[in-house]
Amino acid sequence: MKTSRFHLATLKETPVDAEIVSHQLMLRAGLIRRLASGIYTWMPLGLRTLRKVEKIVREEMDRAGALEVLMPSIQPAELWQETGRWDQFGPELLRLKDRHQRDFCIGPTHEEVIADIFRREIKSYKQLPITFYQIQTKFRDEIRPRFGIMRAREFIMKDAYSFHVGQESLQQTYDVMYQAYSKIFDRLGLAYRSVTADSGAIGGNSSHEFHVLADSGEDAIAFSNQSQYAANVEMAEAVPGDKTRAKPGAAMKTIDTPGKHTIEEVAKTPGIDIDKCLKTLIAEADDGGLVALVLCGHHELNPLKAEKLEGVASPFKLAERDNINAQLRIDIGSIGPVGLEIKIYVDRSAALVSDFVCGANADGQHYINANWGRDCDEPEVVDIRNVEEGDPSPDGKGRLKILRGIEVGHIFQLGDKYSESMQATVLDENGKEAVTKMGCYGIGITRIVAAAIEQNNDASGIYWPDSLAPFQLVICPINYHKSERVKKAAEDLYQDCLKRGIEVLLDDRPLRPGVMFSDMELIGVSHRIVLSERGLSAKQFEYKGRRDQSASNYELTELPSFLDGLFKRTCKSA
Repeated sequence: MKTSRFHLATLKETPVDAEIVSHQLMLRAGLIRRLASGIYTWMPLGLRTLRKVEKIVREEMDRAGALEVLMPSIQPAELWQETGRWDQFGPELLRLKDRHQRDFCIGPTHEEVIADIFRREIKSYKQLPITFYQIQTKFRDEIRPRFGIMRAREFIMKDAYSFHVGQESLQQTYDVMYQAYSKIFDRLGLAYRSVTADSGAIGGNSSHEFHVLADSGEDAIAFSNQSQYAANVEMAEAVPGDKTRAKPGAAMKTIDTPGKHTIEEVAKTPGIDIDKCLKTLIAEADDGGLVALVLCGHHELNPLKAEKLEGVASPFKLAERDNINAQLRIDIGSIGPVGLEIKIYVDRSAALVSDFVCGANADGQHYINANWGRDCDEPEVVDIRNVEEGDPSPDGKGRLKILRGIEVGHIFQLGDKYSESMQATVLDENGKEAVTKMGCYGIGITRIVAAAIEQNNDASGIYWPDSLAPFQLVICPINYHKSERVKKAAEDLYQDCLKRGIEVLLDDRPLRPGVMFSDMELIGVSHRIVLSERGLSAKQFEYKGRRDQSASNYELTELPSFLDGLFKRTCKSA
């Protein structure tokens, strides 16, 4: 491709509304253009990279035995009403009516549609297992779209769905998909981690997320420094550093703490050690009452873990101050487990603290030297906190480190959540109707492009993994329009590259070298060859890789073998 025939529309200035690096660079490099809030047009340059992502994903899904389909983006409300999600999904589901006033939605996902296809097409267990997938546009009406395509309303996703008779078959396909996802991200050339995760609104049992590592990532992931253990912080098991609880020391007594309602404020009281301070949070119970959750003062409650406890309301919600006052007659900041007459759950780490400080259940007062089993009942011990850097790894190997990640893939074992409500059944080997089990496997195609940029950029622009660069090589001829010798050498090299199957860009614009080089570094072309009068007179060409600090000169006679080595391929016509 020649730049004179290609729409290359780079920007010098960073758009003021672009918040993160990927959004800034995608606009500056001309990969995307904004149409409306959270809705973007993919320009020719960006589409080249997007199609490369799709190609790798499609090849690995095909290799894993999945069958490609293309389902409608517009879905009838009746299907969503069968599963109950028409009312449950919330305002992110963009609803509309056709001319006959029938309800439809623009699909944010396709569990209902694929279950409907299955129940119409598949009748016997002999046709299972089977996996369908598609690469298609989705729409979720985000309340505040941000970060460009990272959290857009319209996006492209690969979603796959498998059907099985029995858990063993589901697990086998789940394992195949896990390996396929690992191959996809290996081929994309991205640094990533697969982590155990919560299934969220999609539902189901076993679940893994795939995260591209980047400082700008919205998700925190925990992994061991000595093993393969990795999990989303929301799901990582919190293991206490201590194994046993010290024996009680001094007798418990009450101290006045007027106006002190937080751990930090209480810890400023003379003689109080912040490591001995416990905090008691009050959550809503599923029967309308209250539940107490006790943690070490410096630890953070994990709502997902707490929500799974018996008696805790779902979705999880901390009780309002007025509700606490009405039921307990105590103000927030003075609550503690001693004498508290509601259900109490105590985090593992808090259960190992002796001689602790806690609220005395009277405004402006706290207990010091309180102890489990002496001053209050032995606790019901649970894991309800977020892990922290340095915690022991749950597998017993090493310590946890915390990194930021961008979720780009998620696989679920859905079980019969959708197949039962939609009667996606088959006749089993005994001729009886059996509800199938489902798996769900998603990859954010457009999000991968942004995540790759977040992980691979510098002051000059994007440096793509080789698998994603929109062009592999750019030929930059100096004075192309003034020197016939340079023009002929550039055209000959260009044609040779095309024959070799190299994705080459010939920059034939009448630009100064600095501007030309700057554009190519911004858009992330992997390799650059410069031809000039001076170089040709010396029988040399100049080469610079996108990540190289400086350029190097090579003999022109070495150019064919240089290209062979660079791209590890030979001329197609040979």
